[in-house]
Amino acid sequence: MTGPVRDRDELDRQSIGDFLGSLAARMAAPGAGATAAIEAALSASLVAMVGRFTRDEEHADLVREVVAAADAQRDACLEAAADDEQAFRAVADAMKLPRGTAEEAEHRRRRLDEEQQAAAQPPLRVVQCAVALVSLAERILPVANRNLVSDVAAATAAARAAATTARLAVEANLPGIVDDRARADLAAAVAVVDDLVRRADEVEVEVRELMRR
Repeated sequence: MTGPVRDRDELDRQSIGDFLGSLAARMAAPGAGATAAIEAALSASLVAMVGRFTRDEEHADLVREVVAAADAQRDACLEAAADDEQAFRAVADAMKLPRGTAEEAEHRRRRLDEEQQAAAQPPLRVVQCAVALVSLAERILPVANRNLVSDVAAATAAARAAATTARLAVEANLPGIVDDRARADLAAAVAVVDDLVRRADEVEVEVRELMRR
């Protein structure tokens, strides 16, 4: 069972409890891709919150820029979550196509190739959002309200979880993609996750040092 496919507005109005209930249900969507997008949205919300509590006039322009960028990333993540559910439905429909004849099998193979390339795009966007969010966290940490530096580390931890989960969601689609160039491009695009993990870890180390002072 895939369950109903929701658009961005429906997802935006859904409570956390309802989303978790849908995630836990015996339905294929939402799944890992939508989960990664929500993790990234949590990261964006934490960055924006830290910015809104950082009132130092000396750094007001930087903070406004970071907050606006974080809000935009949160919106992008929610779009990706909704798109991921729709993309999964398209893949599921392609998998149901008949393959009794050589022509049918070839048509099904091509459709699956197209739909799985499309299905890799929402989690790939989540990876890109997560990279941007770690950068925003790195920018705001030096000027952040010192009572909230742990939230900066929490934001990078959420971005790290989002990126590693989204990478898996992209990689899950690769075996069904017959276009060698497309498959290689997707694999290369998610290779940035290793560097993101390193940077997120460095932010956490720096935050722990700040909290000990």
